Order: sequence, then structure tokens, then C-alpha cells
Amino acid sequence: MSKTKAALLLKSAEPIAASPQSRILDVARELFCRDGIHATGIDRILAAAGASKMTLYARYGSKDALLRAVLTEEGTDWRQRFFARLDAAGADPLAQLRAIVPALGDWFSGGKFYGCAFMNAVSEHRKDEVWLREMAAAHHREILARLATIATMAGSAEPAVLARQLLLLIDGTIAALMVSGDPTVLDIARRNLDAILNSTEHQSRSA
Repeated sequence: MSKTKAALLLKSAEPIAASPQSRILDVARELFCRDGIHATGIDRILAAAGASKMTLYARYGSKDALLRAVLTEEGTDWRQRFFARLDAAGADPLAQLRAIVPALGDWFSGGKFYGCAFMNAVSEHRKDEVWLREMAAAHHREILARLATIATMAGSAEPAVLARQLLLLIDGTIAALMVSGDPTVLDIARRNLDAILNSTEHQSRSA
């Protein structure tokens, strides 16, 4: 192999540097989720990302628009990771639903647990920030739809109701973990989940 070809192969193997706008989004996502939206100023984001205000405003236009982009990416990534963890429990839909609390436990113990980005954002803003509530509601609708599908496969007589029960369990567990930092919250959540699913299993057998 010639030196020129070898150099080209090595160059192609090098990681592609993230664009300034990607760095801005990544940094904003970490800081908004970890430290809070109001506590994180634009100058701090730009300094950490090594980017200019011109780049930020040309790509995003405002801090609110940047927050929209952060929530969109955070929600998509969270749902993908969460449901991949349920899928990993196997083909049995009840086993998938029983993996809800272990999935939350993995997140809590993974070193980057900052609570729900949507609940945090809504709590930090005025209650009439309609666009934020709409984004949070859209996130919930996607979770509910997937949970209802699994609940239907599990033989639930009321899959939409079961999905809402499970979402309340998920949100409550996340909030309790965020406030207390106490892992025993997961033990209580697991008991509550077992009670809900044992009832569902009994109903499906009786049908």
C-alpha cells in the first residue's frame, strides 16, 4: 500500500468534528438539563461550545428556539432509550411492562439523571407558556401510545387506562427520585407496578 493511500485511509478514519451549531445544541442540552434553563445564560453556552453569537442566532434565533431544539432531541433520545430497554425484556408484553421500573433505575444510576426535561422546563416557566405545555403533552402522547400498544398485547381490557396509570407511575417515580435522590423510591415504584400489572394479568386470565 502506498504512503498516499495509507494517509487517505487514516484521514477517513478520523472522527468528523462537530459543527458549531451541533456543539451549541449539545452544550445547551447538558447545561439546561443539569443546571436549569434560567441558570444557564447564552454566553455560558457559547463559551463552552466555542461558538459565536452569530452562529447561535443564525441557526436558532433565540434562547426559546434553542430550548425547543433541546427538548425535541432530549425527548426523542429518552423515548428511544426507554423503549429499547422495555423491548430488551423479551417478547412477552407483561415482561416488557415489568421492565419499566428497572429502566428508570438504569437511568437513575447511570450518572446523568437530571429528571424529566419537560417537567423541569414547565416548572421553570410561566404557567401560560403554551408552547412548552404543548411540547410536554406531545412527549406524553408518544409514551402513552406505545404503552397502550403493549397493554393491548398484554390483554388489558382497558389499555388506554392502563397506559395512563403507567405514565403516572413513571412521572411520579422520576419526580420523587429527582427531589429525594433516594434509590428506595424505586422499590416502592416496583411494588406499585407489580400491583397494577398483577391486576391486569388477572383480568386477562378471567376474560
